[in-house]
Amino acid sequence: MSKTKIALVTGGSRGLGKNMAIALAKKGIDVVLTYHSKNDEADKVVTAIQSIGQRALALQLDAGNVKSFDGFVQELSSNLRDKTGNAQFDFLINNAGTALYAAFADTTEEQFDAAVNIHYKGVFFLTQKLLPFLNDGGRIINISSGLARFSFPGSSAYGSMKGAVEVLTRYLAKELAPRGISSNVVAPGAIATDFGGGQTRDNKEVNERLSDLTALGRVGLPDDIGGVVAFLCGEDAKWINGQRIEVSGGIFL
Repeated sequence: MSKTKIALVTGGSRGLGKNMAIALAKKGIDVVLTYHSKNDEADKVVTAIQSIGQRALALQLDAGNVKSFDGFVQELSSNLRDKTGNAQFDFLINNAGTALYAAFADTTEEQFDAAVNIHYKGVFFLTQKLLPFLNDGGRIINISSGLARFSFPGSSAYGSMKGAVEVLTRYLAKELAPRGISSNVVAPGAIATDFGGGQTRDNKEVNERLSDLTALGRVGLPDDIGGVVAFLCGEDAKWINGQRIEVSGGIFL
């Protein structure tokens, strides 16, 4: 790692996280990205970032397993210390997540627990454990969803957990303000990625229906999201704090 600013992007090996990581690198920021199981995909993102001219590192993380966080933080801090001389970084982007499509009446406790561990509990405690390593004046960006604003059948658990993250973000903005750390939410709308089995991308009927509901007439693409995250890590966004920015093309207005 160089002495430039450093971002940690969870779930950065694919989809939106990959796009965020590359967009940050294009802004001159070094990137640590995490992956759950696909280290080959993570390595490709590292190579792409290096080709831009920034430093990159990929670390394994199960973002839903709080008991693994101490080991991850130790590995992260050790790698940063080896490469930069200290264990600090500047930007935390809590992006890792999985889909859960199930009617409220059919959602099982096992499904709920798995989702809440990664989408809320994991975000809460990973952020907490990383606070000593986040530089004063840094930024936290939590990734939510349009489903926290509008209700779409089959997303009651997922949407409500994202709503919890949005409330948490406002508390972080308040409690971390004495350190100059800002906290904001980016809430994507429907995006054409492999998320949730790729149904927005690959199911023509779903894609057309969501496009019809969106003011700008199409579903989103990863490139619509990464730049917004990178902007929030830039100097021009220094006075944005405790805010929710929906990046959805105007769905369900």
